[in-house]
Amino acid sequence: MSSEQPRKPPPQIPSDMKAFNQKIIEEFRANKGELSGQMAGRKLMLLTTTGSESGQPRTAVLGFAKDSNRYVIVASANAAPENPSWYGNLVTNPQVTVEVGAEKFSARARTADPKERERVKGLLPFFEGQQQKTTRELPLVILEREQG
Repeated sequence: MSSEQPRKPPPQIPSDMKAFNQKIIEEFRANKGELSGQMAGRKLMLLTTTGSESGQPRTAVLGFAKDSNRYVIVASANAAPENPSWYGNLVTNPQVTVEVGAEKFSARARTADPKERERVKGLLPFFEGQQQKTTRELPLVILEREQG
């Protein structure tokens, strides 16, 4: 039996996801990653990519897992039929900014290869549930901190 706290049920998906995420981003940055309300205690990161068409920074709120000194995220978009726009952005430009807690750093993003995918998918407790809700293969992304 694990000594970890029981997992909280996922929050309800709001009707205006963009506004919901903007509030999370503002609170995350103001409180060094600490969130309140239904998001209190959740392990989230902010991932900033460069828009593949606009060239503008785009920030997404994501759950993650640690894999040694790397981070693992899933391009789920709540099991939508298509990949989230942030995934297309990082495929075009793999240079990203990651914010975890009070820490902010540059990273290089890449899609996990099939062997690596098998190994890391178990690190994300919500992955299998998301994968079962869609027919597309959900990409698993590895974020490697850049030195410097």
